[in-house]
Amino acid sequence: MAIQIVMDRTGDSRHLFNPDDERELANAEQRFYELTNAGFTAAVRTGPGQISQIRSFDPNAEETVFFPRLVGG
Repeated sequence: MAIQIVMDRTGDSRHLFNPDDERELANAEQRFYELTNAGFTAAVRTGPGQISQIRSFDPNAEETVFFPRLVGG
């Protein structure tokens, strides 16, 4: 199972999906582009304590984290 973690001001929401299931994979890809088009930054874990920003959906990523855009005020 893979997971997409969406951070927001209330905490986070987690979306599990099976990358071998075409429907679940399509939903995960759609969620990825909806979030990144809305201004979220997507990142994947590349090693212990390390992450890397991604700009396109990676169906092989075990964990993708989405960070909201920072808003100053």
